[in-house]
Amino acid sequence: MYENNCAVLTEEYRGSLLDLVHEGYICVVDENGKVIRHAGDPNAMVYYRSASKPLQALPVIAMGLDEKYGLTDEETVIFSGSHLGEPFHVEAITSIAAKAGLDLDDLVMNPTVPGSTSANEERIRKGLPKAKIYHNCSGKHTGAMLIQKELDPEHIRDYWRPDSAAQKEILRAISVLSEFPSQQIDIGIDGCGVPVFAVPMKNIAVAFKNIACIDTIQDASLRAAAQRYIPRIHHYPLMMRGTDFLCSMINYDPNIVAKGGANGVYGIGLKKERIGISFKLKDGTEAVWPIIIKEIFRQIGYYNEDTFAMLDRLNSGTILNDNGTPVGTSKAVFTLT
Repeated sequence: MYENNCAVLTEEYRGSLLDLVHEGYICVVDENGKVIRHAGDPNAMVYYRSASKPLQALPVIAMGLDEKYGLTDEETVIFSGSHLGEPFHVEAITSIAAKAGLDLDDLVMNPTVPGSTSANEERIRKGLPKAKIYHNCSGKHTGAMLIQKELDPEHIRDYWRPDSAAQKEILRAISVLSEFPSQQIDIGIDGCGVPVFAVPMKNIAVAFKNIACIDTIQDASLRAAAQRYIPRIHHYPLMMRGTDFLCSMINYDPNIVAKGGANGVYGIGLKKERIGISFKLKDGTEAVWPIIIKEIFRQIGYYNEDTFAMLDRLNSGTILNDNGTPVGTSKAVFTLT
């Protein structure tokens, strides 16, 4: 079952032949941060990628910048999102920039197109050019710019640099919420140009346990920020990703706080059960996320009818070809030990 400290998480069959195998790690921790279930190595170092966005949003709230600039609750959720550039996403970031006096040309990423097909088609019909605001990480970047403006207003454009005031504050939040020393966090550069943080799998699970069980956050300012901020995610989950996508749909469940990142990483916190969950697919696939989440929930005894129906709708396990014909199946095969 295990190879290179990984577990086989899902298998895909085309006809009767085993066609694809996806390996990775799963970790479940209790409210004290103790590993209680796992598949693969819970100590494997993994980059958060965009799964860290709800953590990175909290310093903005802790510093009171939402109140300082009169941001709406809905607007602030975009700081946690990997948005698809739908009109309401673009409107939120545009509004934040206007209220805070930010220049969106200072965003470090290159201009791009919306991730939403319909939004991009509308852009084309209107003859609009590519823009930085359409990048799925522009909400996170805007939050970092707010922090940089507050801490080092003479160098707002440097918000993305690892040694900037904003990124130092974000690193501190990641460390506190992950309960992992900042000097041991592996720092790389993400696809969008800002630092990306790697911690052990179990500490990603700890972080999501903390933002679900807010009373366990060890820093008072971040704890107070989470108390104000996390409920907003449930009120405006479409800001987390977009229409009919997992990272938005799963946060309609008020018991769940969840966010995924590039290359197959995901974090989930369950409030009533007071546990945190993380998983990572080593090949970076995302298509089987719903299948894995449903099986994790089944094995730990969590059930919500609407959430399970949503997961089935996003991936029922039936593989369809381009003509919509069933040609195979995908199934979870791991056992949490």
